[in-house]
Amino acid sequence: MILNSIDELQNALRERNYIAERGLATSLYLALKLGRPLFLEGEAGVGKTEVAKVLASLLDTELIRLQCYEGLDIHHAVYEWNYTRQMMHIRLAESRGEKADEAELFGPEFLLRRPLLQAIEQSKEKPPVLLIDELDRSDEEFEAFLLEVLSDFQITIPEIGTIKTPNPPVVVITSNRTREVHDALKRRCLYYWIDYPSFEKELEIVQARLPHAPEKLARQVTGFIQALREMDLYKLPGVAETLDWTTALVALDQKALDPVIVDETLGAVLKYQDDVDKIKGEQTRVVLDRIKAEAT
Repeated sequence: MILNSIDELQNALRERNYIAERGLATSLYLALKLGRPLFLEGEAGVGKTEVAKVLASLLDTELIRLQCYEGLDIHHAVYEWNYTRQMMHIRLAESRGEKADEAELFGPEFLLRRPLLQAIEQSKEKPPVLLIDELDRSDEEFEAFLLEVLSDFQITIPEIGTIKTPNPPVVVITSNRTREVHDALKRRCLYYWIDYPSFEKELEIVQARLPHAPEKLARQVTGFIQALREMDLYKLPGVAETLDWTTALVALDQKALDPVIVDETLGAVLKYQDDVDKIKGEQTRVVLDRIKAEAT
């Protein structure tokens, strides 16, 4: 799909049930036009990962995802050799009274391609969307390596050589900000912070993603979530929890919220027992009363 304007991109995202504010649509548009990585920060569950998924659908290309974690290294992010297949090849050669060629053992057919290498190789034909998810969970050593990859979009494999592409993939990097990502990497990216949505935007998201949900239920769930975000909780619920809770309530044939059903389904919204204990019971009734008063 050729996108000629920010408005066109924003509408295309909306058609795929992703409600993006103008600022995010502008950052996405510039990332596509300039060929720059897009660095998205924000609390967990606000829709950062979904941006890459929807973008891959919009561009009709493959989504390649690298999920970051502590201890992530080159073997899991870029490539490693298929040692099992190499050993089988050596034994097969020995059974024939031959000697395995070392150059052949370290050829492309024995290479296990991990996300970063996959993205660069596939970009030669049609650039994929490369999602580097939750970069803040990786170590600083990996972040430094990634800096080099994003600078040149090439990877050197000693046994094979340098693999590069003239058409870099569309790169989306996300962070929940559990630690600060180095400025050197951020400088190579366009940056956007995705905040918790307003009531109107969150309701629009629920209605777009879950059109079968009763309108009254959707409004009450959105209002309840908005109220929870004003409280002193260990983990505030994101949009993902709003959608999960609405889905659960629809599955229970609920048309509206009541104190009993809220207390019974808080596990779809809050993920820490201290938070559940703080809301369950009297606080549930207080929030529901507030929602009903604001609706009148």
